[in-house]
Amino acid sequence: MDNLLGEFLGTMFLIILGNGVVANVVLGKTKGNNSGWIVITTGWAMAVMVGVFVAISAGAPQADINPAVTIGKWLILGAYDAGQAIVTMLIQIAGAFVGAVIVWLAYYRHWAETADAGAKLAVHSTGPAIRDTAWNFVTELIGTMVLLIGVGAIFTGATAGSPASGLGPYLVGALVWGIGLSLGGPTGYAINPARDLGPRIAHFLLPIAGKGDSDWGYGWIPVVAPLLGGILGALVWNSVF
Repeated sequence: MDNLLGEFLGTMFLIILGNGVVANVVLGKTKGNNSGWIVITTGWAMAVMVGVFVAISAGAPQADINPAVTIGKWLILGAYDAGQAIVTMLIQIAGAFVGAVIVWLAYYRHWAETADAGAKLAVHSTGPAIRDTAWNFVTELIGTMVLLIGVGAIFTGATAGSPASGLGPYLVGALVWGIGLSLGGPTGYAINPARDLGPRIAHFLLPIAGKGDSDWGYGWIPVVAPLLGGILGALVWNSVF
């Protein structure tokens, strides 16, 4: 139970801070309006770091906060059985949904001040800069594989008391920062099915002023591609390193 609570809260904080920085940049009349991609990627790096710390402190020492990580650990590394993995992934999606609702409340007065429905969707979920199903899928696949291999490398030999064991959350945040800066341009780097699906569901359900369509036609890509990328990334790391 503590493990599930940790995954829920860690993913919730991931979205509060991650989607929150996007809201600050793209919504109208905010203090951070139009502050740009560097602010977004930096905010997401901090969001991952805090999400990992929260998950660990709340009883989830593995702090996946990402179904792509969980599925890789389940199918390739054997860290979960099927029931544990599925429940953990569902809890992560639920945490992401609640986090998105909290961001909606925090920025409540700014939705009506934003004319662009696409910007409101961007606060909640990712979308392609150039819509091309195959290549958008490839981009998300590559980004998630880099994430899984990078996380594996960070924690290889991270025994208790070693520098890596203490720096793990900071290093994972830096890894996600690098992925955003280097690979985030084509699709907005979901690299996490819960990060995209939970908030997209929130966008669909919440009474957001002038919100427009939730773009479900694209919405399967940032779910399926990261799940496959998580499996392949864990497979590569397990086979090579």
